Amino acid sequence: MKLEELDFQGKNVLIRVDFNVPIKEGKVTDRNRIIAAVPTIKKVIEKGGRVILMSHLGRPKGQKNTDFSLSQIKEVVSEELGCSVNFMDDCIGNRIKDAINSTAQDSVTLLENLRFYAEEEKGDREFAKKLADLADVYINDAFGTAHRAHASTAVIADFFDAEHRAFGYLIQNELNAVEKLLSSPERPFTAIMGGAKISDKILLIENILDKVDHLIIGGGMSYTFFKAQGGEIGNSLVEEDKLDLALNLLKKAKEKGVEIHLPVDSIISSEFSNDADSDVADNMNIKEGWMGLDIGPKAVENFSKAVASSKTILWNGPMGVFEMSNFENGTKSVAEAIAKATENGAFSLIGGGDSAAAIRQFNYEDKVSYISTGGGALLEYLEGKELPGIVAIQS
Repeated sequence: MKLEELDFQGKNVLIRVDFNVPIKEGKVTDRNRIIAAVPTIKKVIEKGGRVILMSHLGRPKGQKNTDFSLSQIKEVVSEELGCSVNFMDDCIGNRIKDAINSTAQDSVTLLENLRFYAEEEKGDREFAKKLADLADVYINDAFGTAHRAHASTAVIADFFDAEHRAFGYLIQNELNAVEKLLSSPERPFTAIMGGAKISDKILLIENILDKVDHLIIGGGMSYTFFKAQGGEIGNSLVEEDKLDLALNLLKKAKEKGVEIHLPVDSIISSEFSNDADSDVADNMNIKEGWMGLDIGPKAVENFSKAVASSKTILWNGPMGVFEMSNFENGTKSVAEAIAKATENGAFSLIGGGDSAAAIRQFNYEDKVSYISTGGGALLEYLEGKELPGIVAIQS
């Protein structure tokens, strides 16, 4: 059922959120995942439900560890919701259940880190049952963990019938965005793939080749393509065991009529450092001892033109080491081109992870159509895989 169709009045509503946010010295440094969950939480409160939030934080490996306590984010959650939030020092058991039931009907309670129990990541059925016992209704709004068959993301749904479980708005928006991308894209459809390794993106590239008109390849993975074609790439990143695969992908793209755009030049450096000497080089002829750390000016121009003519855009992975200011221009230029194309009517979906970080770093988050909250989950979904957290609600 859809969120709007569920009856929350007088009910305990357990919401799986993804509050796995970065924390430094006890302070949340990026609250975007918390902000993304607010509409679902507010809807449940508005419709008379008692909200119980559950999430993981980091990798405590099944052990209680104050460094990974969700108590650290309680105040931020409270600020974003505009109401007080109760915090529980555990996530299961009669003591916790009784404490929740003694709170006000429209209250919000945040449970302690699910991963303090090893049973969470193991998808333990008994642990899922103990979580389910806290509530009458279950909502999954954690797209970032939907590809994991964990107790709180997949197994728990078995304990709620179809009338008492649903996706939250965040997951629904993610599914709608991907559906728009893959089922009825306006053309030309351009996919931009970056990042370090072809091996990380191979399944996605193979799945997307049947759907796109243009495939732009940048980042560290591009050097494997140049090496495969006989190029001299210096000390640039390369996957020696993927050279044949790179050639095969180029061949497949040609057979399917997909135009491949590889970066013709790079900003190269003598070291992996922001302060090292840099130069511009043709990607078939990078000097020995030098490495490509960003796409070059000709590549920026070519990629920007391809993006400008697009009506549907998927971006997953940076064009270079954008965390270093001297090698950020390629990624920044692609972000700018996507923002302009979106302004001119294109639909743009930004993959999670580094792409989302880059869009925000360069202040284009309000100028694209949709930024995914799930890195690995989005990749697997675009690869055509079934996600346990999605199937659990739909089945």
